[in-house]
Amino acid sequence: MPKKSKPREDFKTMHDVFDGFTNRTLYKLITQGHFEGLESPISIGKESNVFSAIRKDGSRVMVKIYRLETCDFNRMYDYIKDDPRFIDMKKGKRNIIFSWVQREYRNLMKARQANVSVPTPLTFSGNVLVLEFIGDDGVFAQKLKDSIPKNPKEFFEKIIANMKRLHRAGFVHADLSAFNILNHNEKPVFIDFSQCITLNSSRSNEYLERDVRNICNFFRKIGLKADEAKIKMQITKK
Repeated sequence: MPKKSKPREDFKTMHDVFDGFTNRTLYKLITQGHFEGLESPISIGKESNVFSAIRKDGSRVMVKIYRLETCDFNRMYDYIKDDPRFIDMKKGKRNIIFSWVQREYRNLMKARQANVSVPTPLTFSGNVLVLEFIGDDGVFAQKLKDSIPKNPKEFFEKIIANMKRLHRAGFVHADLSAFNILNHNEKPVFIDFSQCITLNSSRSNEYLERDVRNICNFFRKIGLKADEAKIKMQITKK
């Protein structure tokens, strides 16, 4: 019996990710010893796909690949243009994506230095970012939206503590929700830091309020009382 062909959308998604430039970038990262090859998809997004990959010692890493043709370049530029670290960024689609990847790497480094619970960024090249694998026995940790904590109040408090550490370090995640927090052994791990902005951004307060609202809304739905104004004050209090 002949094999079923992949649906057109699946084929398009794979084609959008594995173009010639990306394949060469992955080969370079493999030859540098960062991983031996991609294993399986962890998540499929509009702008990037995340794969698990095996290392020589049998451990795993995450490999995040941004698409070179279908990203929302205007949205990316809106976030980057206020970032003083990228004031000299050259315009052009690929330059924006390369800066976006470097920015996520640098944001994760800053967050980790501030003791925020995030995957350790390992390296980046072009449109590819390599990260610590979050999970056990090869099974990737589930997103908060799919894995309700056993003790919601304790988990919520840990999220707020991480948001406060990030704020003290001078950053706002700017895209925090139950979609961008993993539940790893009943501890939150923040992911997707490409939109993370510095506090001197003109929209940092707006994004902080949105992050707080998203988190409070989620926990209110599962029965927890959460006052957005009090939570924001708790995060920003020195």
